Amino acid sequence: MRRRRGMLALLTAASILIVAVAVVLVSCAPDPTPTRSRSASAAANAPDDTPSATPSPTSTLVAMPTDCRAIVSEGVLAQLKDVPLNDPAFGPSGVVNGGLVCIWGSPSADTTNLTTRITRMSRGPALDKLNQFAAQGYTCYTPDGGTRCEKTWQDARYPVTDGRTLFWRDGIMIDTAFSNLAPSGYTSSVVARVFG
Repeated sequence: MRRRRGMLALLTAASILIVAVAVVLVSCAPDPTPTRSRSASAAANAPDDTPSATPSPTSTLVAMPTDCRAIVSEGVLAQLKDVPLNDPAFGPSGVVNGGLVCIWGSPSADTTNLTTRITRMSRGPALDKLNQFAAQGYTCYTPDGGTRCEKTWQDARYPVTDGRTLFWRDGIMIDTAFSNLAPSGYTSSVVARVFG
């Protein structure tokens, strides 16, 4: 009986020692690296592939463009050569509230137009906005160091294609809505001109 109690006491002491060593080892170990999970809208959720929507400071402040013709390449301008730019009939355009609004289209056309709005937007609100578009079925991915969401659809009234493309990077949101006017390479051209 005494031998059994002695063995039990020895086993209990050994168990306590093992637990104590494990606690010491765990407390000395570095914090585990968080694992990244990708949801269906991961591209819209994190331009830099970080799952957090916490705003982060940008490394450089991107200059806001002020000229609608200067934000697109010569190739895109050639595709738009006969389309009026910033007709007053469409409302305020050019430099508006610290951003740039570019409206390509003729007031006499029922549906052929393209409007680009370039504004400053910090990371948190930008991710919220992009997530909303991803939830509406927009395709989102991460080209050119930013996040791009886009979608096209059949116009409800005319037999033409409408669409919208958003691109966010370094505190700048480029938001383009169009109807029956989608020059090839338009958004990529704007991105290249704005971000250099």
